[in-house]
Amino acid sequence: MRDMTPDHALPGSPQRRPGSPRVSRRGVLSAAVGAAGLAALGGCGMATGKGEGTVTVGSKGFAESWINGELYAQALRALGYQVDLKTNVGSSELIDAALTSGQIDLYPEYTGVIVMSLAGHEDLMESAEQTLDLAREFEASRGVTVLDATPFENKNAIAVTREFAARHNLRTIDDLRGIGEFTYSTYPDNVSGGQGYEAIVETYRLPNMNLRTLSIGLNYQALENGEIDAADVFTTDPQLLRSDLVVLEDTKNLFGFQNVVPCVRDDLLDRVGQDVPDLLNTMSSLLTLEAVQAMNEASAINRLDPAQVARRFLEANDLL
Repeated sequence: MRDMTPDHALPGSPQRRPGSPRVSRRGVLSAAVGAAGLAALGGCGMATGKGEGTVTVGSKGFAESWINGELYAQALRALGYQVDLKTNVGSSELIDAALTSGQIDLYPEYTGVIVMSLAGHEDLMESAEQTLDLAREFEASRGVTVLDATPFENKNAIAVTREFAARHNLRTIDDLRGIGEFTYSTYPDNVSGGQGYEAIVETYRLPNMNLRTLSIGLNYQALENGEIDAADVFTTDPQLLRSDLVVLEDTKNLFGFQNVVPCVRDDLLDRVGQDVPDLLNTMSSLLTLEAVQAMNEASAINRLDPAQVARRFLEANDLL
């Protein structure tokens, strides 16, 4: 689960993989962000002064959060609001403290992180809807409104090569139980904990799963080279767009549900128009898995600035 442990960067992001190849997927990004395609990068109207005071948007310390923060900030500016964007605020605990203390007004968060990391629920969730309801209930008690969730979610998953899946007839994580010993990799901070290696072994009864720890981002190369048989991945990793891998179904919902929602202070909603929640909800509805993977790839692998990536998405969807 994204951010169940201290924040990490998106695999392949500049601070994690400085040598990542420059792979151009302009066509994929164009298809993902909307029928208008990739609009030229030009100046957009940045009218200010609408509403009372400045709207302060926050984001965490990895590429996907930077992009989401830019989406919020640029779209709100296009509506005429004065916006201050604070990037790299910190871990979920730190950015949540900034929200509840009024240092920021809104930020993008994962529903499972709200429920499990912030609210402290330990039971596994049965559905994305239940997770969203619990997130809304928790945040409402603190003067925060959780708006609509995105179609995409970013959570841990187990991936194997297509050849390995075909050879062992693998479709779900349960299917790994009958294949004999195999090697699985995850990053060092994800060995223990509710969704780490030890939890997978216990939940899915996989004593045949041997562990190899690798830094985030190195698992894809290790899979492709046959050094490991299965790997911990994140479902919005851009590498999944260009790797011949199969993501195994998590039938027990061990990895939970991690859709993204705008978390907005109620006092902000009191001083802005209905156009703000309407805009954020519209934008969330457009954030499909395909679109987010393509934007992550544009930023983390092709090295486009998150602000550029966000602007292209917004222009292609007529939100600027």
